[in-house]
Amino acid sequence: MYTIEHLSVIIMSTTMTVRLEDEIKSRLDQLAESTKRSRSFLAAEAIREYIAINEWQIGEIIAGIQEADRGEFASEAEVKAFFDGWRGRAD
Repeated sequence: MYTIEHLSVIIMSTTMTVRLEDEIKSRLDQLAESTKRSRSFLAAEAIREYIAINEWQIGEIIAGIQEADRGEFASEAEVKAFFDGWRGRAD
């Protein structure tokens, strides 16, 4: 049986230098202080979130282009019905 002592998780990391505007660095410093986190932790978390969002967005764009290339479009009637449904909610 394995206990927590037997488990080891290796998280690989590397050092990277970034240039920030003075205001952004100041805001990062304030956030780090108020959250009791390091600037490095917050910057890494922000980069992870940015990458996740943009990977998802780019993936959806590529999927949409592939659908369009296959001719998979909504019909004019489907588009009209969709927007009519939204118009009904706004009234």
